[in-house]
Amino acid sequence: MTTTSGLASLNGPASPFRSRTPAAAYDDLLARVLPQAREQRVWTPSDGPLPSLFVSHGAPFTLDDPQWLGDLFDWARSMPKPRAIVVISAHWERAPVAISAAGADTPLYYDFSGFDPRYKTLPYATPDATDLARRLTGLLGRTPVHEFAGRGLDHGAFIPLMAMYPAADVPVVQLSMPSLDPGALLELGARLRPLREEGILVLGSGFMTHSFAVFHRPELAADTTAFDAWAVDALARGDADALTDYRTKAPGAAVAHPTAEHFVPLLLTVGAADDPGSAVSAIDRMVMGNSTRSVQLT
Repeated sequence: MTTTSGLASLNGPASPFRSRTPAAAYDDLLARVLPQAREQRVWTPSDGPLPSLFVSHGAPFTLDDPQWLGDLFDWARSMPKPRAIVVISAHWERAPVAISAAGADTPLYYDFSGFDPRYKTLPYATPDATDLARRLTGLLGRTPVHEFAGRGLDHGAFIPLMAMYPAADVPVVQLSMPSLDPGALLELGARLRPLREEGILVLGSGFMTHSFAVFHRPELAADTTAFDAWAVDALARGDADALTDYRTKAPGAAVAHPTAEHFVPLLLTVGAADDPGSAVSAIDRMVMGNSTRSVQLT
């Protein structure tokens, strides 16, 4: 979710994410799973193409939710560890398409405020991704691809990856969204599809529903639930046209997605898949009136 100072109530007295220490659930995850994460088998060509993923990425408070963190980790463990990861996040729109800094240990881009300062001290120092950046530049090279040397991963990228690959041992490059047009993201996903055959994970990071209004008007959960059910059906049918036209086709769209940026990364995931009707829900849970549904396609 977009994180601003107006969301401080998410860690307030009524929040389900309050914990003894900010990110305590993440600390517990690291203590429990780091050896497994480091030993996870790395993809080989005999595994075939990796799936394309869409993750509902949450916000800093995800690091206080042991179930969410555990679900993300278990999901990543269900497939071979990728050789590298390309992620497109709801929180970076720039045309033409650009890439984040590829150097090792590039500082994270802490694009949020209104939360405990500790969240901005948590590292996620991934390996050098220069080879991946070079591959992306070649793949997308019909237009120049600019690398923003000072821009690290934003929270739409690093929050879910901290749980999925907590050893921080997979090279990662973030792509900007060149547009909020669903069709443009579908096309970008199709251009990234060959990467899956190389053991590179293509990850769209958004939120299946992204309503702030539901925090204050719980009855609006009927709209977010209806939108989620519609998306599940459209995905099951492989109906990319309906997903692209979600504004007019989906019930509750105005509540579930008053703005487009958290939904359209799903179209990248669909575009990167060989079979748009292959979606399987890895996470299916409502949190504070919003769907955290996360899916994979083959």
